Amino acid sequence: MALANIDYDFLMKFLALGDSGVGKTSFLYQYTDGQFHSQFISTVGIDFREKRLIYTFRGRNHRIHLQLWDTAGQERFRSLTTAFYRDAMGFLLIFDLTNEKSFLEITNWLEQLRMHAYSEDPDVVLCGNKCDMEAMRAVSHEQVRALADRYALPYIETSASTGCNIRQAVELLLERVMLRMENVATNSELSRLMTQTRCMPNIGFPGGGGMVRLGHTDIEMTDEQQTQKNCKC
Repeated sequence: MALANIDYDFLMKFLALGDSGVGKTSFLYQYTDGQFHSQFISTVGIDFREKRLIYTFRGRNHRIHLQLWDTAGQERFRSLTTAFYRDAMGFLLIFDLTNEKSFLEITNWLEQLRMHAYSEDPDVVLCGNKCDMEAMRAVSHEQVRALADRYALPYIETSASTGCNIRQAVELLLERVMLRMENVATNSELSRLMTQTRCMPNIGFPGGGGMVRLGHTDIEMTDEQQTQKNCKC
């Protein structure tokens, strides 16, 4: 099988996590489509959106294909959605600034990540959504800052309604994942994820001896690579 032409440099999967109703679906639609859907429809199980972008890192432009997975926040779907944790490279952990309970649940979501993600210390960006509803705010800046400092999480306030900081939140997570990828040779956890779940013959930045394709399930290989491949994943 000949190596197929690929019109992107990196394929990455990010998961949006958080309680039901915090705005995860609206957040992702705003990022991918630039639209806000005011009618609330609870996600059942898991869904995903996709977006292509040019991202500049270390002075170089990289063609990124993002898969943004939208997980259900309801308790009854937790066992289903946790199955997707280990295959994700980064996480958008979202709570509702007008709902204190969704904020208090952040510690439980972080515990789930420690248990099910590929690493006990995955890349996470904490997002306080609905920052446009300041009059209804139930979570103070001090509360969030204390939690973000405790868990060493980058924090950004967003609005799926107005689009405020939506792109910045995703790109902040992308930057952190790219920085971790830069050190993949010395990061056994990330290297294991990239090789065991994707059976990649080459791992590295474009121009460095190979191409990283994160979150992809079908990796095209040359006939010689296919012959040499001996992977049971």
